[in-house]
Amino acid sequence: MTKHYDLIAIGAGSGGLSVAERAARYGAKCAVIEHGPLGGTCVNVGCVPKKVMWFGAGLAHALEDAAGFGFSVGEYSFDWASLKQARDRYVHNINSWYHTYLADSNIDEIVGTARFIDARTLEVAGERYSADHIVIAVGGYPSVPDLPGVELGITSDGFFALEQLPRRVAVVGSGYIAVELAGVLNALGSDVTLLLRRETLLRGFDAMLRESLMEEMLNAGVNILAGTQVTSVTRQGDEALCIECSNGQRLEGFEQLIWAIGRTPATAGLNLAAAGVEIDAAGFVPSDEYEQTHVAGIYSLGDVNGKIALTPVAIAAARRLADRLFGGMSERHLVYENVPSVVFSHPPIGTVGLTEEQARADHGDAVKIYSTRFTPMYHAISGRSEQTAMKLVTVGAQERVVGCHIIGLGADEMLQGFAVAIRMGATKRDLDDTVALHPTSAEELVTMR
Repeated sequence: MTKHYDLIAIGAGSGGLSVAERAARYGAKCAVIEHGPLGGTCVNVGCVPKKVMWFGAGLAHALEDAAGFGFSVGEYSFDWASLKQARDRYVHNINSWYHTYLADSNIDEIVGTARFIDARTLEVAGERYSADHIVIAVGGYPSVPDLPGVELGITSDGFFALEQLPRRVAVVGSGYIAVELAGVLNALGSDVTLLLRRETLLRGFDAMLRESLMEEMLNAGVNILAGTQVTSVTRQGDEALCIECSNGQRLEGFEQLIWAIGRTPATAGLNLAAAGVEIDAAGFVPSDEYEQTHVAGIYSLGDVNGKIALTPVAIAAARRLADRLFGGMSERHLVYENVPSVVFSHPPIGTVGLTEEQARADHGDAVKIYSTRFTPMYHAISGRSEQTAMKLVTVGAQERVVGCHIIGLGADEMLQGFAVAIRMGATKRDLDDTVALHPTSAEELVTMR
């Protein structure tokens, strides 16, 4: 017998949990289907454990900086296993909480892997479930290249399983996962080499951010090899890895190799054809501005729809979808513009809106740029040669702010309020007329000339 629901979410990550929870608040009968730990990528092998490791890396920097403030720290040691255990306990507690959260919200938890039977019916472990509305929110998994010896490397998932700090590690990739992992490992004591297929990292980010982070990572001791395409990986002796590159380079002696080249949508096993749902060439499930696929009653959101792969985006889109379906808000949907994001690099990056390149392509000579670069007070004392850089991108006679880009100490925390202002249409004059908080780095955003 088929059990029927008002809404079923396939995937208990940020998107699936959020759409079911919001729908249940409106009285809808809901279920989520998940074959792995609750919370999805973000909680288990993404944002949450990554941020814990980033905090640990920050403490390593703080210990180095302490002498500038008069502290004699002396010799100290770092125990990777202790940090991993504390991190894993924290993640486990979140996992456990989600089970209670679902039960308290009257949401059924179906354990297993879902596959479509038709556009309204799913099968999980031999049992069938139907729903008026089915939300595909299965997220993705780390991509790996197709080359000899690929299995000798690990992905970001494998990074979180490491039981000890690798002495020498190669990170392949140029996106935010690559630079975040490289920064953490470098700060905690690994000898890190970052291999970029092209000439720059963080493609798609503002040039100021890309160039500044490249400079800071090099200054911190990360070995960055640009224009380097890996062709094969072999084992060298019992432990070391050897990396062959298309330019003829042979890189030897690595204890670990981390693939950080992107993520692949986890749609392969869903049997989407049975429901008439199409995927694009990369495996994503396209959806319109209302998260609706071209099959009525089937939706895709979060990383799987190929729009913006950020946890808060998945949550926001999910809640708005439930508001529309069950809350009587017929036009409710997420506007995928001016979405702020943070890269937990060293130093961190905060960015929202158009890059300078995008703004000039869209608005030409109407664009005016304001920028600054300085040594923050903390590093003026610590002695660390780490700069902060900021850029405001404005458009038109009123100088409406359409982009804000920050790299430096505290960038991750200061961006949120400016993202609100930009979403509301703030102009450069609005920022100028705002009283500064002094002494802070953030004040530079309202005093820039």
